Amino acid sequence: MNLSRLPAFTRTTTFRLALVHTALFILFAGALLLYLFSATAGRLERDDTDALNSEINALTAAYTSGGFSRLSQSVSERSSSRGAFLYLLVGPDGEKIAGDFDFLPAEAPLAGELYVPFSYDSRNYAGVVQRNRAEGRIKTFPDNTVLLVAYDIGERGEMVKRITDVVWTAAIAGLVLSMVGGVIVSRSVSRRVESLARTTEDVMAGDLSRRATVYGSGDEFDRLAERLNAMLTKLERLMIASRYSGDAIAHDLRSPLARLRNHLESSLAQTGDRQDFEGALEYSIEEVDRVLETFNAILRLSKVQGGQSGTFDRFSLSEQVVEVAEIYEAVCEEAQLAFSSDIKSNLELHADKSLIMQLIFNLMDNAVKYTPAGGAVKLVLRRRRNGEVELSVLDSGPGIPEENREKVLERFFRLEEARTEPGSGLGLSLVAAVTEMHQGRLELSEGLPGYPTPGLKVSLTLASA
Repeated sequence: MNLSRLPAFTRTTTFRLALVHTALFILFAGALLLYLFSATAGRLERDDTDALNSEINALTAAYTSGGFSRLSQSVSERSSSRGAFLYLLVGPDGEKIAGDFDFLPAEAPLAGELYVPFSYDSRNYAGVVQRNRAEGRIKTFPDNTVLLVAYDIGERGEMVKRITDVVWTAAIAGLVLSMVGGVIVSRSVSRRVESLARTTEDVMAGDLSRRATVYGSGDEFDRLAERLNAMLTKLERLMIASRYSGDAIAHDLRSPLARLRNHLESSLAQTGDRQDFEGALEYSIEEVDRVLETFNAILRLSKVQGGQSGTFDRFSLSEQVVEVAEIYEAVCEEAQLAFSSDIKSNLELHADKSLIMQLIFNLMDNAVKYTPAGGAVKLVLRRRRNGEVELSVLDSGPGIPEENREKVLERFFRLEEARTEPGSGLGLSLVAAVTEMHQGRLELSEGLPGYPTPGLKVSLTLASA
């Protein structure tokens, strides 16, 4: 058999699981129906058998206590009462003594009992002859007297037939429904899986805007689709950043390299003393350091986004932030900026200490760099009501427009007014990457009030140790 000709959904794992489910359902249904049959039809048959045995035992006791005459009397009384049983008593000479039949339905055993099913004719209330079925026992007594005790199985047979029909109907219906249900479930699951597969194929073909369909049911496929969409969104953002990173690097490095080349060319054209050449070399070294700083920032950001971080340790964030405040108090004083801090004690983190400190230094460097003289910078560390730790750096600089606050977290994005300042446009990108690695939250808003410019507030929220 060529399996490739079967429908696609029949070759899926979900269809095989549906078949297993169907088989288990059929086994359970079969066992249940078998039990129901045994508990109904089987019970009726057992009750009839028990009643027949009791009747034979009673007549045997009559024979034992009173002999043939007592047995004959008991059979005559029972036969005339038209009870549940049918009788026939045959004397030792083979002649009928009493009962409902004229002859035995089978040859009597020489001794003991013989089970015998048989058919007999009777007339109904309308006088119509009808064929009936019965089951009974033939018993031969020591004096060769033969007793037949039987019961009509017509009503029981009709009931058993109905029960059997119901059981078979239920079994067939259960089989069909289980198979239909299995096919429906497998096809439904296959469609969801196929939808996810088509999404990944379209993304691999270059359509980075493609997203998996979320049906809103909240099941595992919806959760998988949501995770996949989040991954694709991040992948699209990284791909766009990677696509334009070359242009951004070229744009940001062109100016220092051009200045370096022009300065070297003018230095070679001029004839000067040793001091002039030393000055040219110092200027060249400074420009090369700026270029190297840009590439180092790119490498650091790539390592963080690639998951290459140091070990996570528990450390006192309060103590580290106090040291940063002492350093930048002097830096702000030199830059003619007012500096203040509000640092709560005994706050600890379980994090990569070096990356967290680099993040804080980046935020403080940006605050000092872009805040004009006469402004202010503030460093705040506090514990929020839910137990998280919040670190904030506020300044009174030009701030960042709300529509650009997401963009400044991307690689190499720089506001036009910031391009006159030295830098690579990677500082906030590194801050965002470190925050994401530590599963924190980064928020940008307006900074210190009371100044002509809106300023900037960068808040980092992390889970405390």
